[in-house]
Amino acid sequence: MNGGLRQLIERRQGRAGGAARAPRPHDRFRPVIEAVRERLRGDGPPLGALESREVRDYMWSLLEEVLAERFPYLNPTHADKAALVDRLQYQIYGFGILDPLLQDDSVKEIMVNGPDGVFVERAGHPEPAVGEDGQPLRFESEAELLHLIERIVARVNRKVDEATPIVDARLPGGARVHVVLPPVSLVGPVLTIRKFPGRPLSLEQMVERGTLTPLAADFLARVVQARCNLVVSGGTSTGKTTFLNALSMKIPPHERVITIEDSAELQLTGLPNLVSLEARPPNVEGRGALTIRDLVRASLRMRPDRIVVGECRGGEALDMLQAMNTGHDGSLTTVHANSARDALARIETMALMSGVELPVPAIRQQVAAAVDFILHLERLAGGSRRLLEVLEVVGVQEGEIVTEPVFQYDLDAGELRPAGRPVARREKFQMAGVPLPEGL
Repeated sequence: MNGGLRQLIERRQGRAGGAARAPRPHDRFRPVIEAVRERLRGDGPPLGALESREVRDYMWSLLEEVLAERFPYLNPTHADKAALVDRLQYQIYGFGILDPLLQDDSVKEIMVNGPDGVFVERAGHPEPAVGEDGQPLRFESEAELLHLIERIVARVNRKVDEATPIVDARLPGGARVHVVLPPVSLVGPVLTIRKFPGRPLSLEQMVERGTLTPLAADFLARVVQARCNLVVSGGTSTGKTTFLNALSMKIPPHERVITIEDSAELQLTGLPNLVSLEARPPNVEGRGALTIRDLVRASLRMRPDRIVVGECRGGEALDMLQAMNTGHDGSLTTVHANSARDALARIETMALMSGVELPVPAIRQQVAAAVDFILHLERLAGGSRRLLEVLEVVGVQEGEIVTEPVFQYDLDAGELRPAGRPVARREKFQMAGVPLPEGL
């Protein structure tokens, strides 16, 4: 454990000691857990080389020794010992009480607000997490939660302590992790885990789930094949990354695709010539950072057919627009926005954040020339995610970007419907030999 995190644990334990806490189940066995952990950190076989059954047997024998030598007065039952071994395995190799939640496919997000507040999102709604006994899940102590956080970030060579209290990481299965530590967080360590499907959803599967209609799915598949530049917009947890994955499945397999992300989340399949790039935060000395903007610039020298940026958040938006305008048609990205029109304003604002002195009319010309369609997603009141609008960027008129709807969501009918007008910019479809669906 790094020194900064160890000092934080000791200070937080000291503060907690002054206030009375409700007794937790198995509190009397906590010293046993710590004693076994100390033994495991000392001399012993390399547990990583053992089979899982051998690891459990070794832990069991070690637990028996520690109980006999230091805690003979506890006299635990066989069930108590089995539970202690389970806890040890969770703490040292797994994710503790979060293991069952990570393995539960119905759980889409795990939110830990300090050791006593564990929540999950199912079907679009957050709810308290409960264990098999029906009781709310909670960590034995703040130190246990901090140990778990350290194991997670250590796997991706990140550091978290009071000097760097906010960290992004990911789990081996691809789940995204965000950590906020005290003193930034006033409720204790905060851990948020966003899970993604083991197998990315296709547009066809999204049709089955009601996210969009068959006609809209057919249209978007042709849009991707015609190498149109797409922006997927929406708020937090509206399914932008999942939708970007589904669109990427329609990219022809012979094309060279480069993905650029803050934290690798995309699961592009069926693309043999795929290069995935991930941004890097600065080291302890504040050096060595590689931003999304750096990676977008580097990707232009890697002969990409398409560039897929997981999310545009800042000045990289200008570099993305320039890439779309310089022969890298068919590129895709996502932005946070409340509507399709707002997405255009966000892109414009982010381009202004690049530090390049460009007048607003020039930026709007770049946006109108680069972006072909904006696909806007929303999460409805019932928790379902829907494609609410497909907006075509037509051009610039009197200094304003002109857009026209291609599909719009009818709230009364609860369905995505064609807007009743043909697509204006048809050149890319004609050049790619991709016909548009009838009526569009």
